[in-house]
Amino acid sequence: MHLILRDFWWPKIRKDVEKYVNTCPVCQRSKTRREKPSGLLHPLPTPSRPWEIISVDFITDLPPSLGYTTILVVVDLFTKLAHFIPCDGLPTAKETADLFLQHVFRLHGLPKSLVTDRGSQFTSRFWKALQKLLGIDSRLSLAHHPQTDGQTERTNATLEQYLRCYVNYQQDNWASLLPLSEFAYNNGVQASTKETPFFANYGFHPRFFPPVIETSEVPAAEDWLQELTAVQQLLLQQLDQAKEDYKRHADCHRQPGPEIKVGDRVLLSTRFLPSHRPCRKLDARFIGPYPVVAQLNPVTFKLQLPRSMRIHPVFHRSLLLPADGVRPDADRPAPTPVLVDGEEEFEVQDILDSRFHRRRLQYLIDWVGFGPEERSWEDASTVHAPDLVRRFHQA
Repeated sequence: MHLILRDFWWPKIRKDVEKYVNTCPVCQRSKTRREKPSGLLHPLPTPSRPWEIISVDFITDLPPSLGYTTILVVVDLFTKLAHFIPCDGLPTAKETADLFLQHVFRLHGLPKSLVTDRGSQFTSRFWKALQKLLGIDSRLSLAHHPQTDGQTERTNATLEQYLRCYVNYQQDNWASLLPLSEFAYNNGVQASTKETPFFANYGFHPRFFPPVIETSEVPAAEDWLQELTAVQQLLLQQLDQAKEDYKRHADCHRQPGPEIKVGDRVLLSTRFLPSHRPCRKLDARFIGPYPVVAQLNPVTFKLQLPRSMRIHPVFHRSLLLPADGVRPDADRPAPTPVLVDGEEEFEVQDILDSRFHRRRLQYLIDWVGFGPEERSWEDASTVHAPDLVRRFHQA
C-alpha cells in the first residue's frame, strides 16, 4: 500500500486491499494462521454415578514383559478409578470385548457410555453391533483431536511416568509393576474430585500400612451407605467445578471463531493430512473449500469430502476455516490429484465420447473440478472409472 500511495491517491485503500487478500484462494490455502485455534471447550456430560461413563485406550509398542507388549487402560469418569490390563499385543474387537468382560463387567457391570479413540477395535462392525445389543452409547473421538478422550490420555501419561521411574534397565519387568501402579494411581488424590478413586468408588480408604493405633469398631451399614452417598454427591459437585475450571483454562488459549453453519463452505487444515509433495513446509496449509453437511455439536462438523479422500469426514472446529469467497477474476485452483498405484491421477466426472486412435480405444474425459477447455482424449487402459465406462457403453 505504501508503494501505491507514493504516486497515487486511493480512498479506502486498506479496506479494498484487505477484501482482495481475504478472497484470494492462494492466500487462504497457503498463509499460516496466527490467531488462537477456533472452537471453545465442549466437555463431556458429567456422569451421575460410578461407572456410568468410562473411557478406554491402549498403551502400545512396549518391550515384551511376561509375554505382554500392550496395556489396556480403563478409567471411570466419575470416580477416576482405573484398571491397567496387560495384553499380549493389540487385541482385536472380540478380544477387547473378552478383556472387558473379565476385568470390568464382573466388577462394575455395564456402562451407559463408552469414550474411545477411532481404533479399529472400536470402529469394527462387531464392536458396533455389540454395543447396540448391550445398550451402550458410543462416543468416538474426532479425527486428530485426542482431547475428546483426554481423561484416559492423562491417565496413560501418569502410568507411563510411574513405570519409567521403576522399570529396570532392560525394561522387561513393567508387567509385574502394573498391580502396584494401579493401586498407587487409585490411592492418589485426584485434582478434579479432591478424593482418591478408591474412596470415591468404595467409600473407604484401602489399608496398605499396618495401623499404628487400633481403629474403632466399624460403623453400621446404614451409616456407611449414607457416607458413601454423601461422598458421591460431593464428587459430583467437584467434577462440575473441575470441568468449569478446565474449560476456563482451555478457553484462554482458544477463541469462538466465526460462526459456521450447515451449507457453508470451509477450508480444511492439512496439519494432520498425509502429503505426497516433497516438502511439507512448502505445502498448502489448507485445502478445499468443502461444504458443511452437518453440525454434530457446537464444535464438531461433518464435511462433504471427495470420494478420493478416504478419511473420516468429521472434524473439530479448530481444523476448519470459513472460506471467505473467491474473487470473480480469480483462477479456479486445480483439484488435488489422487495416488493410484503410486501414480497421480485426477478424478473422472463423465465420459463424453469414444474413438479409435492408432488402433487404441480412447475416451473423451470430463474431469472433476476442471472446465470444458480441459477435456481430453485418454487411452481406455488409463481410465480407472469402471462404473462410468459401463454406463457410457450402455447408453
